[in-house]
Amino acid sequence: MQLAKSGFADTLSFPEMSAAFLDHLRTVFPPDRLLTAPAALAAYESDALTAFQQRPLAVVIPVTQEEVIAAVKACHRFGVPFVARGSGTSLSGGSLPIKDGIVIALNRLNRILRLDPQQRLAVVEPGVINLDITRAAAPYGLLFAPDPSSQPVCTIGGNVAFNSGGAHCLKYGMTTNHVLALKAVLPDGEVAELGSDSLESVEADYVGLFGGSEGLFGIALEITVRLLPKPEVYRTLLAAYRSLEAAGDAVSSVIASGLLPGAMEIMDHLSIQAAEAAVHPGYPLDAAALLIVELEGERAQVEAEWQRLQAVIHASGPYLVKVAQNEEERAKIWKGRKSAFSAVGRLSPDYIVQDGVVPRRRLGEALAEIEKLSAKWGIRVANVFHAGDGNLHPLIMFDGREPGALARAEQLASEIIDLCIRLGGSITGEHGVGMEKRGYLPRQFSASDMAAMWALRKAIDPAELANRGKVFPGDAPAAQAHHVGSHPLERAGVIARE
Repeated sequence: MQLAKSGFADTLSFPEMSAAFLDHLRTVFPPDRLLTAPAALAAYESDALTAFQQRPLAVVIPVTQEEVIAAVKACHRFGVPFVARGSGTSLSGGSLPIKDGIVIALNRLNRILRLDPQQRLAVVEPGVINLDITRAAAPYGLLFAPDPSSQPVCTIGGNVAFNSGGAHCLKYGMTTNHVLALKAVLPDGEVAELGSDSLESVEADYVGLFGGSEGLFGIALEITVRLLPKPEVYRTLLAAYRSLEAAGDAVSSVIASGLLPGAMEIMDHLSIQAAEAAVHPGYPLDAAALLIVELEGERAQVEAEWQRLQAVIHASGPYLVKVAQNEEERAKIWKGRKSAFSAVGRLSPDYIVQDGVVPRRRLGEALAEIEKLSAKWGIRVANVFHAGDGNLHPLIMFDGREPGALARAEQLASEIIDLCIRLGGSITGEHGVGMEKRGYLPRQFSASDMAAMWALRKAIDPAELANRGKVFPGDAPAAQAHHVGSHPLERAGVIARE
């Protein structure tokens, strides 16, 4: 493999190299799609985690796959780091620009290239909006199952990079469970074909390897996704509780009953207040916590499970249970939940969204402990989360204009992450590690685990050009400071050298 910097680029000073690099990009991109002016770059300085900001050297806006490949090859030639960006909805700093690097903005690669209702699959470009896949599939009675809260704006490329989930991941799994194949450009400009249209494969799971890698292995150019039949019927209820812990314990009761709902979500008092003020879903404003449970599938099965679910919920001690009587009422319940993150902005000028995971059986314990930590630090925490798989989303509120407020909020966030690890969970469920959680990775994984992950990163991208500085804290483990031979995907026959 050729080194990232080669030939004349090694002999140039940084200003000279940057000028030569930008001159090269101008041969690929017209002026309106190569942004270098400070005002134009300002919109790309951060993603949805605005606590981290960095101005890039430039932003390129490709409209074809060939332009993406050309940009990556240019970065490899000149040794310039790059980060791919879709809608910028990452909540972990995962699409934060890299100092002296470029942003490759993929929003205009937004075509659905093929939709096959017989095979129940779609081939899409990375800038396609998540919800647009379901909209395109709806006339055939199909849908794309992963449904993150940012579904109306987030892109499928970002969903793949961070292995996004959503409210219905309890039943249907994460994004990687719905991706069959990928066409991707690797950090050296080579193009790899991973996976196939088939649900069965005898090769190593390179699609699963790429999914959730947070952009460290390159950029997806085409994504083949599974489509599922739209459920025949939905039954949705909302249960209100006097304590957050009781709502968490109710989740454990539902799972213990043997039921597998399509979704189970919890919102606490603060998030209820914010959502009601923002979108008026009709939530009870005196509730300490709301539990939303939805069954879906074939009518006969859902109706049988519905009776069991109602019995379990009533036994869990809610003071109020509301059942959606029609699609309009169901949509209102979900609109409130999916608007909760943005709605919390009504309560606080700034907030940190955490993303830890705890085992379901310890959900009530975790929520009670978060309430104690909130009181200890004197910081309000709104809780909105995917209760069915224990994926917590505490929203830690602060005012960044107050000296030391951000540092205190980050310390509280750190204690919540430590709590998740202590209870046998994970530092992230779907938002990724990005910039935010790099320092926590060694708390969850052993030194040998970290070394293995770093070795894979360096094998595919020795110069760390793709999304440099993300996921891994600091320098590489000493054990991994060695030369890697031929590209692992080349050895596997996934890519071919010219």
